[in-house]
Amino acid sequence: MTLSSSRKFSARAALVDLHENSRSLLSECFRQFGIDAIPMTSDNAPRLAKEKFEACVVRVGSHAETVLEKARSSRSNSRMVIYGLGGTIKDAMKLSKFGVNAVFQEPLERPAALKLVKATQMLVLHEFRRYVRIPVITDVSIVAGQARFNASSVELSSGGMSLKTDESVSTGVPVEISFALLTLPRIWVRGTVSWHKPAEKTFGIRFDPRDERRLRIKEWVDSYLES
Repeated sequence: MTLSSSRKFSARAALVDLHENSRSLLSECFRQFGIDAIPMTSDNAPRLAKEKFEACVVRVGSHAETVLEKARSSRSNSRMVIYGLGGTIKDAMKLSKFGVNAVFQEPLERPAALKLVKATQMLVLHEFRRYVRIPVITDVSIVAGQARFNASSVELSSGGMSLKTDESVSTGVPVEISFALLTLPRIWVRGTVSWHKPAEKTFGIRFDPRDERRLRIKEWVDSYLES
């Protein structure tokens, strides 16, 4: 897909502290979906508290927390889509209090980067009528019978969530999970494993419609999409 030089961008993504190759590749990926990429260094992080950005890509490392604190302290950027670059899922979960939505893996490869931008573009562009799942990374505690284990969230909706774990899970198993999100204190909710992809180490949980605690999740999702 080629963009003409006259095309107007409808959203901006800040690329913070990225190496030249990564910056160039991600700029091209975002621009294919009408998102203008604005390179900056962590020294320019105060811009994230003053200017409106719809997304931010930050290296998972020593300066990430400072950058994200600046972004989340701004009313206009408090709900921006945040991408991490590099590091592990465990590293990304250390930043979960800032609401990291997704992570670009390194070494950065064009097909994978395009796939991730395509999967999240509706959220960046605020076209929520076509996007009801919110990508977000946070630690999730799971109780399944006598077994207890942790997983990392992948996507969240008002009806359920997808997760990733090295543990073995089976479809149809009832579970109780607990997790916390940006502006949502830790919550517990019952559900059932609705699907499982062993090769990808991912599975899905459908929240129990009889568990009224899930309404807090629905309220959070609605608020996130409306802000």
